[in-house]
Amino acid sequence: MLKPLEQLEVIKRGAVEIIVEADFLKKLEKSSNENRPLKIKAGFDPTAPDIHLGHTVLLEKMRQFQELGHEVIFLIGDFTGMIGDPSGKSEMRKPLTKEDVLENAKTYRDQISKILDPEKTRVVFNSEWMSQMNSSKMIQLTSTYTVARMLEREDFKQRWINQNPIGIHEFMYPLIQGFDSVALQADVELGGTDQKFNLIVGRELQKEYGQEPQCIVLMPLLEGLDGVKKMSKSLGNYIGITEPPKEMYGKIMSVSDKLMLRYYELLSHISLEDISSLKEGIKKGAVHPKHAKENLALEIVERYWSKEEALRVKEEFEHIFQQKGLPDEIPAVDIIWEGNEMWVPKIMKLSGLTSSTGEAMRLIKQGGVTVDDQKVDDPDAKLPAGNYLFKVGKRKFLRVQGK
Repeated sequence: MLKPLEQLEVIKRGAVEIIVEADFLKKLEKSSNENRPLKIKAGFDPTAPDIHLGHTVLLEKMRQFQELGHEVIFLIGDFTGMIGDPSGKSEMRKPLTKEDVLENAKTYRDQISKILDPEKTRVVFNSEWMSQMNSSKMIQLTSTYTVARMLEREDFKQRWINQNPIGIHEFMYPLIQGFDSVALQADVELGGTDQKFNLIVGRELQKEYGQEPQCIVLMPLLEGLDGVKKMSKSLGNYIGITEPPKEMYGKIMSVSDKLMLRYYELLSHISLEDISSLKEGIKKGAVHPKHAKENLALEIVERYWSKEEALRVKEEFEHIFQQKGLPDEIPAVDIIWEGNEMWVPKIMKLSGLTSSTGEAMRLIKQGGVTVDDQKVDDPDAKLPAGNYLFKVGKRKFLRVQGK
């Protein structure tokens, strides 16, 4: 096992913040001296049946803890999932039914085994203890936090200011997530930056219940294919870890060069030194971004499928790429989307594909415009914000990335 300081350096890779780092080091030292693994907890609400690469940022950090010899607890929030996490929400979220949650949770065990060692992973459901909590104990739990403390949370504060409704059940979410740490006697909890409030509640509740407060490892939220919003199935900007290899490879190849480097930092298993060398190589022109993207796509597909599958879809992708007459280098431009959908001629004008919307409409009517290999034949067509490959005429290509 690595020494405590060395373990700390491993865990810090990619992390945004450790609360409290000095206390975390003490826990690592105590664990080493007593030969007792730390209990590492991360919770996942089964609000959708599939795990995507955004979820794997936490799972990869759990894998690192596992390889360092600590006990990893994968908590499926079947109870909290019926409440709905209010983090980052500007309006009240509709709770899921118990049937919805259990159906979504079915696939989780199989999917996490692609990253975590199933023999060393403890999988628990928070309904195990929450369904047994009687009303008097629930009231005792609610008495540990005040409404004023809850309204310190930014999303609750904004909804209060804007006079948007806040359900009483939403206040229960951070309390129950925090109580999960009490029930499991967690030493460390992992979460995304949007979970900071909830995770700190866990620390406070452990103090209330006479336990040593957990340390927190906050991980960044992985941006989706649009490079702007966090990866989410509901937004359609995700890469699912059970997607067919061809889809997975193609989606990774579609991301911008900037986002590719972000994915390297948070998803790749190559060393920090190799990532630094890669960045320097791209900056100096010694490494072609397309080749770097290919290597990343190969690594990810191989991880969730196999090396043979990864090589097969790479060859197929290149064959299709050449058949379509796509150049090796396609320029990209970022534009600000206006509203949920934007008029295609306006997109073409803002991105510089045409000098005016009138010119864009003329080209569309002539059949000279395709988007993602689909001909645009309606000059009134609109597109939601996203990443698109535009082709105008026979030789003009542009990747348009909406924000």
